[in-house]
Amino acid sequence: MGLTFCKRVMFQKGHLTARSDIYSFGVVLLEILTGRRCIDKNRPTGEQILVEFVKPYLTSKRRILYIMDPRLAGQYSPNVAMRAAMLATKCLLKEPKHRPTADEVVKALEQLQDLQNAADGSRREPVRKHGEGKPVSYPRPAGLGSSSGKS
Repeated sequence: MGLTFCKRVMFQKGHLTARSDIYSFGVVLLEILTGRRCIDKNRPTGEQILVEFVKPYLTSKRRILYIMDPRLAGQYSPNVAMRAAMLATKCLLKEPKHRPTADEVVKALEQLQDLQNAADGSRREPVRKHGEGKPVSYPRPAGLGSSSGKS
């Protein structure tokens, strides 16, 4: 309730800006990357609010892979996935003036697409296959469980 009320008050008082839209985009990007909802009361207490849950994982490029939705495995190169998560991190910066502009976000997404296209073109097999035809998996830390949750 607190989060919803806060958003409603911000909207009513006209505090929504282009930079708050960037924050929202960062949340949506995290939802896509993790396969989790922004707020999920069905998860354990420390995992209910997505942005708070992923913060420790966004401090390291290696740790970012632990929060990736396993359903994305093999569809994107790990480098592109990590860069997308880093873009989300920039969009979620606490200080709005430090967040990227919409133009900067678009350019970053175009660069990600170019990187993925280059990765796709440099492989003989489709991106979705690795080795013996098994999908490439992102690592999962012990105790984290499935990130698919209830959608």
